[in-house]
Amino acid sequence: MNNVIKMTLLDAPQEVWLRVIEFKDRRLQDKLAGHGMFIGDRLRVLREAPLKGPFMIDLNGRQIALGREVVKKILVEKE
Repeated sequence: MNNVIKMTLLDAPQEVWLRVIEFKDRRLQDKLAGHGMFIGDRLRVLREAPLKGPFMIDLNGRQIALGREVVKKILVEKE
């Protein structure tokens, strides 16, 4: 039985290491690849801005801000 918990990055807890498993949109996948995000990468949510602002993530040692419309299309799993 597989106990992997899959969720969108929007629903992920802060400061927990996650692995990218899928992008819900091909164009988004191409855009994020330009920023260095690929399936299999490790990341964590550092903070979520108030008032439905962007998420700050740690991706491969870099801090990147992503909007909510983006993070809800990134599927991750806990490591």
